[in-house]
Amino acid sequence: MQKIRQQLRFTGQVQGVGFRYTAYHLAVPLGLTGWVRNEPDGSVLMEVQGTEQDIAELTEKLAAGTFIQIDGITRESLPVDDAERRFRITY
Repeated sequence: MQKIRQQLRFTGQVQGVGFRYTAYHLAVPLGLTGWVRNEPDGSVLMEVQGTEQDIAELTEKLAAGTFIQIDGITRESLPVDDAERRFRITY
């Protein structure tokens, strides 16, 4: 399957609820690479790379989180970074 890269901005109850930690622990077993960080405006920004199906599975599982409430997701396509090898939490 072809790899894609997307920038995702999550809004809603996404800070202070373990969103980044959950995203990390969902992304790694799916073989996704990229990063996730909190933004000053209360949103969470993520760049994620992998198959479209795996990225969709990540966002579905995040939305099903116990304390996480996603009100919106904006998506932007980005060029694939072939050198990237892991998913990380950034600050």
